[in-house]
Amino acid sequence: MATKQESERHDRETKSPELEKSNHSEKKRGGLIASLRGTRQEMAKVVWPTRRQLVKDTVVVFAVCAFFALIFWGMDTGFLAILRGILGVSLT
Repeated sequence: MATKQESERHDRETKSPELEKSNHSEKKRGGLIASLRGTRQEMAKVVWPTRRQLVKDTVVVFAVCAFFALIFWGMDTGFLAILRGILGVSLT
């Protein structure tokens, strides 16, 4: 004799595609309003940063971007100097 869990699992595995399609369309009803409600509920759970933390993180992002920009500029300038020295190429 099959247990209740085995029976439910069998029912889920053997559902016909027609039943799944009808269930899927039933879930979509009220989609926009339900979606907006769900979004609002999830947004209420978000822990927003304080102004101080936001400013601090923004400064860090700009500093890291400037740091890498300087590194890439230096590498580009170095490679250009190497090309000029080896090949005698002028890119101006």
